[in-house]
Amino acid sequence: MNKRVLRWGLLSTAHINRSVIPPLRMSPRNELIAVASRDKARADEYARQWAVPRTYGSYEEMLAAPDIDVIYNSLPNSLHAHWTIKAMQAGKHVLCEKPIAISPEEVDAMAEAARKAGVYLTEAFMYRHHPQTLKVKELVQNGAIGALRLVRGAFTFSIAREDDIRLNKELVGGSIWDVGCYPISYTRYVVGAEPEEVFGWQVTSRSGVDETFTGVMRFPGNVYGSFDSGFRAPFRTHIEIVGSEGIITVPKPFKPDTAGQFTLTRGDQVDTITSDAQELYLGEVEDIADAILSGKSPRINLVDSRADVATIVALLHSAQSGQPVKL
Repeated sequence: MNKRVLRWGLLSTAHINRSVIPPLRMSPRNELIAVASRDKARADEYARQWAVPRTYGSYEEMLAAPDIDVIYNSLPNSLHAHWTIKAMQAGKHVLCEKPIAISPEEVDAMAEAARKAGVYLTEAFMYRHHPQTLKVKELVQNGAIGALRLVRGAFTFSIAREDDIRLNKELVGGSIWDVGCYPISYTRYVVGAEPEEVFGWQVTSRSGVDETFTGVMRFPGNVYGSFDSGFRAPFRTHIEIVGSEGIITVPKPFKPDTAGQFTLTRGDQVDTITSDAQELYLGEVEDIADAILSGKSPRINLVDSRADVATIVALLHSAQSGQPVKL
């Protein structure tokens, strides 16, 4: 086992960083050493707040640092591909926030850059590493609810500020990219296949992005997935997995508690299942460390990420055209 400690740099001062900083400090194999912003004063203030040792006043300057091994890319959606490719060309491994890109072609370009540079790239879907998610997948695979019929999910919350970055069309905002990607990803993971056809409906904001999205996915074998996402409803998350003989209901599928809980219903019997405990964001940090230090394939590979992006693009095309879209 490679005992080297991986040195990390944060590409931006985004709000989501605060979820990744604690597990980086919790892990003996990882160390946070730098943060970059286009505004050096902002980087300095952020570093003081979070006790980050080093700051950079440009992204390029941090990518050029020879002692940084891994970049966490938490930039806006539209900038993920560009700066991830730049980081990999500089020899850095990258944990990129979801969505990893905004088109399948961007994912292809990222995959090619990773191959040429000989580095690892994986998408930061933290829930995919949590023991709760792995336990749900195991139960479905082992036939605990019989033949799979339907997966139904939702992720909504209310945005108060009209200048919120998630409503910015130029930065590829919208609820499906921000939170709809979770039930889409979860459904694909549980089904273990890709949708053959999708249909979507959206309500757009004044800025032109979807503020409410509802979609349906048809998978092989007449398995269906449905979801809704949005910025104009109270906070709600859930996943319901329906089989021929039972139902799994997950009340916190995307941000489970340290020890997650969900129910398995078969007939009149309802069992509450508690998963092993794990800090939510630790899994994605340790996963890329496993890849870099041990050569283990990341749990979320680029084929998986590409399929998720392709599904979202197809759903958006369907909502805009009013027609179902085959994949």
